[in-house]
Amino acid sequence: MSIEWAALGEVFGVSLVVTVGIVGVFTLGIVGTARRTAPAGEGDGESVAPTGAARAGATVCFAACAAAVAYGIYLIVA
Repeated sequence: MSIEWAALGEVFGVSLVVTVGIVGVFTLGIVGTARRTAPAGEGDGESVAPTGAARAGATVCFAACAAAVAYGIYLIVA
């Protein structure tokens, strides 16, 4: 039995890049839905709701993560 080290390295590299990418996109989605505090000069530290564009971007990020997970499950099952 022999190990194809090049193939193993390729699988490791692709897995690492995809994992970091999905975590990054999910993080962007969380940031898009988070409430922010107003800057020091603009108010008394009240929290500000995210804009509609930020929520739409967060929805796209979460949908991309769900699609990536669904595709991974499809690859495993097929």
